[in-house]
Amino acid sequence: MSDNEQENNKMKGNKFWTLRAKHGRDKIFKTPTIMLEAACEYFQWCEDNPLYETNLQKIKTSRDTEEIKLVDLPKMRALTMHGLCSFLHVNTMYFNQFEKSIKEKAAEKLTDEDKDFSLVITHIREIIYNQKFTGAAAGFLNANIIARDLGLKDKSETEHAGDINLTGEIKISYK
Repeated sequence: MSDNEQENNKMKGNKFWTLRAKHGRDKIFKTPTIMLEAACEYFQWCEDNPLYETNLQKIKTSRDTEEIKLVDLPKMRALTMHGLCSFLHVNTMYFNQFEKSIKEKAAEKLTDEDKDFSLVITHIREIIYNQKFTGAAAGFLNANIIARDLGLKDKSETEHAGDINLTGEIKISYK
């Protein structure tokens, strides 16, 4: 028997896939409580580690003298899903797919744990949204950047009864 024939005979009886006890990887968060606790650690970390802006500030040293010094002023750190995922050592795709897999299950197939995970994920997203919105509304965060991130739009619509062509002419018809 040639080497090639011996190799083919070995492969016919190979059932290596039956040795695997489970499929897919373990959940990173075993319970919804662990997920929420991990998210709260991130929220606390953001609170404890603000960003700093260095400014020149006049400081009165005595009755008649002032000095100009560089002062580090703490600035609010916005909570973000990217920041949370980085803090948790997962990527946003993992987090989004985890959430999507729960939503795609039929209502009758949802376990109590699935429902709890869904509530926790929704709660996390709402905390992040609220912190960014209130931070921007109070002027602690850049309102334009946060509004775009949150999908907020300031719409104004104008109606007209005319045709506009590409040559720049405006035709107005009065009714």
